Amino acid sequence: MRWYLAIPALLFPFALLCAQDVRPKDVRDIAKSGSSAIPQLAGLLKNPAKDVRLEVVKQLIDIGGQGSLDPLIQATQDKDPEVQAHAADGLVNFYFPGYAEDSGVGGSIKRIGSGIKGMFTDTDDQVIDAYILVRPEVIASLGKLISSGGSSATRADAARAVGVLRGKEDVPDLIEGVHSTDSGVIYESLVALQKIRDESAGPRVEFRLHDLDKKVQIADIATVGVLHATDALPTLTDILKHSSEAGVRRAALTSIAMMPAESSRPLYAQYLTDKDENLRAAAAEGYARLHDPKDLPMLEQAWKDEGKTAPRLALAFAQVMLGKRDVSQFSPLQFLIDTLDSGSYSGVAMPYLVELARDAAVRTALYPALTGATKAEKIGLAHVLARSGDQQTIPALQKLSTDKDSDVAQEGLRALRTLQARM
Repeated sequence: MRWYLAIPALLFPFALLCAQDVRPKDVRDIAKSGSSAIPQLAGLLKNPAKDVRLEVVKQLIDIGGQGSLDPLIQATQDKDPEVQAHAADGLVNFYFPGYAEDSGVGGSIKRIGSGIKGMFTDTDDQVIDAYILVRPEVIASLGKLISSGGSSATRADAARAVGVLRGKEDVPDLIEGVHSTDSGVIYESLVALQKIRDESAGPRVEFRLHDLDKKVQIADIATVGVLHATDALPTLTDILKHSSEAGVRRAALTSIAMMPAESSRPLYAQYLTDKDENLRAAAAEGYARLHDPKDLPMLEQAWKDEGKTAPRLALAFAQVMLGKRDVSQFSPLQFLIDTLDSGSYSGVAMPYLVELARDAAVRTALYPALTGATKAEKIGLAHVLARSGDQQTIPALQKLSTDKDSDVAQEGLRALRTLQARM
């Protein structure tokens, strides 16, 4: 056969695949070739059949790799909202493996904690590590979806994705999301802003503090606290005093405690003995951040008298913050370290330790504690030091990265990379 007669025959399979009768099964067969199939799959993103385009996106996610990013970015502009949402999840999945299955539209959302601590923590595992760099085009494509996605579910999914990728460039889009009329979009936009921690956004979301949707209201209360929007303190105080919802009041006092002010001291005194253990914990956090050594004897006595774990942890945090930094059998700092072994409260102890370890004296006390620590404690402290360490922390993390337990060693190396990226 002459070469110019063979060209139509060679082009026939591609032409067939672009036709309307291509089926999802055909897409799966093509994808069996792995990364070499990506150009052919990308061509099928123009197929008129939604089920074909959706299958293309799913196969691109499974194949992964750098080559999948451009087609997935293209797919975020698809006319169908389901295709858009899966493409957004695929982009996150490249940087955060497992996201598409666990937390995207095809999975169930997993967050640390079921209460306020889950919103205030520095250790939410639904964010990429600091050393991971995300292509600007990826963040830009997700930002567009927040405002122009084909459905409210897609816009909410995009907002969630931006938070996981710490997409600071998309803060304006998230602010627009907070102005949405859909509670899901509002909620995910607020949680994303908490993860990104751009404090300039705080005053721009205060208008949701009295939202009629309790879930949105609590998320907004948490957000203004995390972002230190001090102008919101009078409103938060009013909510604390007048709300009939226990969860809202707990969120309000926790947020107030995030923004230490002497004017809030009477609130801390009032709620330190409240019958609600979470309000007692929030009050203790407030005392901690006032940094007044004169409060220490009162907090020591409250710790001895307290029988519930959550306020005991908060009172331990407060004592360490006010100077009790020794690591001994019954010391407050050792209590926080020990709690890293707790399945129920490790997510509470860890953010306390992250905040405390910003103090060089606390970090110095933590380094020797690594020697006799359990596996869970070593992994927890690796996360703490990654987020709050400095140049002097590197030897401790290097030692963890060579631990005989492979899980500890892996987390030690990850923590070392995170710390170096921060520095």
